[in-house]
Amino acid sequence: DAQIESSRAIMGLDTQLIDDGTYFVVTCAGALAGCGGWSRRSTMYGGDKTPGRSAALLDPARDAARVRAMYTHPDFVRRGVGRLILSLCEDAARKEGFRRVELGATMAGEPLYRACGYQPGKRIFDDTGGAPVPIVMMWKTI
Repeated sequence: DAQIESSRAIMGLDTQLIDDGTYFVVTCAGALAGCGGWSRRSTMYGGDKTPGRSAALLDPARDAARVRAMYTHPDFVRRGVGRLILSLCEDAARKEGFRRVELGATMAGEPLYRACGYQPGKRIFDDTGGAPVPIVMMWKTI
């Protein structure tokens, strides 16, 4: 599917999250169950090769932290992995003084974020990888 291929251009891992120590990995019996992180930097989504990235630091007094690079392995969906990672991200951002978090949700992720109290905002179609990928911008007060 062209949309799946296109999403790979905008959904890769951003190693800045690892360098910043804001990326979490959840394992179960040695298997990768899920991963995700948050950022104090302005890039909303995308991997190392995604154009338009910015490492500029956000101001916790006026900006929202970013929840980024969320993924749950299909064998572990609907088992609390995504919620756990999301709560770790929110708690860490709150400890650094952020009062809001934002994210760009895929259609598959939107129900989880809504269930966790995120509000939908603008819907966009990112065609960086060719076929347009629908993304809904979402936010939450923490």
